[in-house]
Amino acid sequence: MTETTSMGADAEPKVLVSADIQKVLACLPHRYPFLMVDRVEQIDGDLSCVGIKNVTANEPHFQGHFPGNPVMPGVLIIEGMAQTAGVVCVLGKDKQKPSLVYFMTIDEAKFRRPVVPGDVLEYHMTRISKRRNMWWYRGEAKVRGELVAEAKVGAMIVEND
Repeated sequence: MTETTSMGADAEPKVLVSADIQKVLACLPHRYPFLMVDRVEQIDGDLSCVGIKNVTANEPHFQGHFPGNPVMPGVLIIEGMAQTAGVVCVLGKDKQKPSLVYFMTIDEAKFRRPVVPGDVLEYHMTRISKRRNMWWYRGEAKVRGELVAEAKVGAMIVEND
Protein backbone atom coordinates (compact mmCIF):
# COMPACT_ATOMS: atom_id res chain seq x y z
CA MET A 1 0.00 0.00 0.00
CA THR A 2 1.29 3.45 -0.94
CA GLU A 3 0.56 6.59 1.05
CA THR A 4 0.42 10.20 -0.07
CA THR A 5 -0.51 13.26 1.97
CA SER A 6 -2.47 16.28 0.79
CA MET A 7 -3.61 19.40 2.60
CA GLY A 8 -7.35 20.07 2.74
CA ALA A 9 -9.16 23.36 3.28
CA ASP A 10 -9.05 22.79 7.03
CA ALA A 11 -5.19 22.53 6.86
CA GLU A 12 -5.19 19.06 8.40
CA PRO A 13 -3.19 16.49 6.46
CA LYS A 14 -5.25 13.90 4.63
CA VAL A 15 -3.68 10.51 3.95
CA LEU A 16 -4.67 8.86 0.67
CA VAL A 17 -3.52 5.33 -0.03
CA SER A 18 -3.56 2.94 -2.95
CA ALA A 19 -3.80 -0.84 -3.14
CA ASP A 20 -1.92 -2.73 -5.85
CA ILE A 21 -3.10 -6.06 -7.25
CA GLN A 22 -1.48 -8.03 -4.41
CA LYS A 23 -3.37 -6.01 -1.80
CA VAL A 24 -6.61 -6.33 -3.81
CA LEU A 25 -6.15 -10.13 -3.91
CA ALA A 26 -5.54 -10.15 -0.14
CA CYS A 27 -8.82 -8.27 0.43
CA LEU A 28 -11.14 -10.10 -1.97
CA PRO A 29 -11.84 -13.80 -2.55
CA HIS A 30 -12.37 -13.16 -6.28
CA ARG A 31 -9.88 -14.54 -8.81
CA TYR A 32 -9.58 -14.68 -12.58
CA PRO A 33 -11.84 -14.68 -14.51
CA PHE A 34 -14.12 -12.90 -12.03
CA LEU A 35 -11.76 -10.29 -10.57
CA MET A 36 -13.01 -6.98 -12.02
CA VAL A 37 -10.53 -4.54 -10.44
CA ASP A 38 -6.73 -4.40 -10.93
CA ARG A 39 -5.87 -1.75 -8.33
CA VAL A 40 -7.53 0.82 -6.10
CA GLU A 41 -6.23 4.38 -5.85
CA GLN A 42 -7.08 7.57 -3.97
CA ILE A 43 -8.39 5.60 -0.99
CA ASP A 44 -9.78 7.94 1.67
CA GLY A 45 -10.58 5.48 4.46
CA ASP A 46 -13.91 3.90 3.58
CA LEU A 47 -15.27 7.25 2.33
CA SER A 48 -14.13 7.15 -1.29
CA CYS A 49 -11.73 5.60 -3.76
CA VAL A 50 -11.09 4.95 -7.45
CA GLY A 51 -10.76 1.39 -8.73
CA ILE A 52 -8.93 0.70 -11.98
CA LYS A 53 -9.76 -2.09 -14.44
CA ASN A 54 -7.70 -2.53 -17.60
CA VAL A 55 -10.16 -4.06 -20.07
CA THR A 56 -8.42 -6.57 -22.34
CA ALA A 57 -9.61 -8.51 -25.38
CA ASN A 58 -8.59 -11.87 -23.92
CA GLU A 59 -11.20 -11.78 -21.13
CA PRO A 60 -13.53 -14.79 -21.47
CA HIS A 61 -16.84 -12.87 -21.51
CA PHE A 62 -15.86 -11.26 -24.83
CA GLN A 63 -16.08 -14.66 -26.57
CA GLY A 64 -19.86 -14.52 -26.32
CA HIS A 65 -20.58 -10.83 -25.64
CA PHE A 66 -20.45 -10.21 -28.58
CA PRO A 67 -18.44 -12.13 -31.21
CA GLY A 68 -16.94 -9.62 -33.64
CA ASN A 69 -18.12 -6.68 -31.51
CA PRO A 70 -16.80 -7.16 -27.95
CA VAL A 71 -18.68 -5.20 -25.27
CA MET A 72 -18.08 -5.58 -21.53
CA PRO A 73 -21.31 -6.77 -19.88
CA GLY A 74 -22.93 -4.09 -17.73
CA VAL A 75 -23.37 -6.48 -14.83
CA LEU A 76 -19.58 -6.96 -14.73
CA ILE A 77 -19.09 -3.19 -14.59
CA ILE A 78 -21.43 -3.10 -11.58
CA GLU A 79 -19.56 -6.06 -10.08
CA GLY A 80 -16.31 -4.07 -10.48
CA MET A 81 -17.88 -1.20 -8.56
CA ALA A 82 -18.87 -3.56 -5.76
CA GLN A 83 -15.42 -5.19 -5.66
CA THR A 84 -13.76 -1.77 -5.48
CA ALA A 85 -15.98 -0.76 -2.55
CA GLY A 86 -15.30 -4.16 -0.96
CA VAL A 87 -11.56 -3.53 -0.99
CA VAL A 88 -11.89 -0.29 1.00
CA CYS A 89 -14.35 -1.86 3.42
CA VAL A 90 -11.95 -4.72 4.17
CA LEU A 91 -8.94 -2.38 4.38
CA GLY A 92 -10.86 -0.20 6.84
CA LYS A 93 -11.38 -3.04 9.30
CA ASP A 94 -8.91 -3.31 12.16
CA LYS A 95 -8.93 -7.11 12.25
CA GLN A 96 -6.21 -9.09 10.52
CA LYS A 97 -8.29 -12.20 9.86
CA PRO A 98 -9.90 -12.51 6.42
CA SER A 99 -13.37 -11.17 5.77
CA LEU A 100 -15.91 -11.98 3.08
CA VAL A 101 -17.82 -9.24 1.29
CA TYR A 102 -21.34 -10.12 0.14
CA PHE A 103 -23.19 -8.02 -2.43
CA MET A 104 -26.60 -7.00 -1.01
CA THR A 105 -28.19 -4.39 -3.27
CA ILE A 106 -27.98 -2.72 -6.67
CA ASP A 107 -30.11 0.38 -7.19
CA GLU A 108 -30.49 3.03 -9.87
CA ALA A 109 -28.12 1.31 -12.32
CA LYS A 110 -27.72 3.12 -15.63
CA PHE A 111 -25.49 2.37 -18.59
CA ARG A 112 -24.40 5.25 -20.81
CA ARG A 113 -22.07 3.78 -23.43
CA PRO A 114 -20.28 0.50 -24.19
CA VAL A 115 -16.96 -0.44 -22.59
CA VAL A 116 -14.66 -2.25 -25.01
CA PRO A 117 -11.22 -3.89 -25.00
CA GLY A 118 -8.47 -1.29 -24.65
CA ASP A 119 -10.50 0.92 -22.31
CA VAL A 120 -9.23 1.77 -18.84
CA LEU A 121 -12.29 1.64 -16.64
CA GLU A 122 -12.31 3.77 -13.48
CA TYR A 123 -14.77 3.00 -10.69
CA HIS A 124 -15.29 6.20 -8.67
CA MET A 125 -16.88 5.08 -5.40
CA THR A 126 -18.28 7.33 -2.67
CA ARG A 127 -19.76 6.04 0.58
CA ILE A 128 -23.41 6.92 1.10
CA SER A 129 -23.87 5.30 4.50
CA LYS A 130 -22.61 2.65 6.88
CA ARG A 131 -24.35 0.63 9.59
CA ARG A 132 -22.56 -2.03 11.61
CA ASN A 133 -21.13 -4.45 9.02
CA MET A 134 -23.01 -2.96 6.04
CA TRP A 135 -21.91 -0.28 3.58
CA TRP A 136 -23.66 1.53 0.71
CA TYR A 137 -21.79 3.33 -2.08
CA ARG A 138 -22.60 5.43 -5.09
CA GLY A 139 -20.47 4.43 -8.03
CA GLU A 140 -19.63 6.09 -11.31
CA ALA A 141 -17.75 4.11 -13.94
CA LYS A 142 -15.74 6.29 -16.30
CA VAL A 143 -13.52 5.82 -19.36
CA ARG A 144 -11.24 8.76 -20.21
CA GLY A 145 -13.34 10.95 -17.90
CA GLU A 146 -16.63 10.06 -19.64
CA LEU A 147 -19.40 8.51 -17.55
CA VAL A 148 -20.19 5.03 -18.90
CA ALA A 149 -22.27 3.58 -16.03
CA GLU A 150 -23.53 4.43 -12.57
CA ALA A 151 -25.26 2.67 -9.69
CA LYS A 152 -25.75 2.51 -5.96
CA VAL A 153 -24.46 -0.72 -4.42
CA GLY A 154 -24.67 -2.21 -0.94
CA ALA A 155 -22.56 -4.88 0.69
CA MET A 156 -22.14 -6.71 3.98
CA ILE A 157 -18.89 -7.94 5.49
CA VAL A 158 -18.86 -11.19 7.45
CA GLU A 159 -15.90 -12.71 9.21
CA ASN A 160 -14.43 -15.75 7.46
CA ASP A 161 -13.74 -18.16 10.32
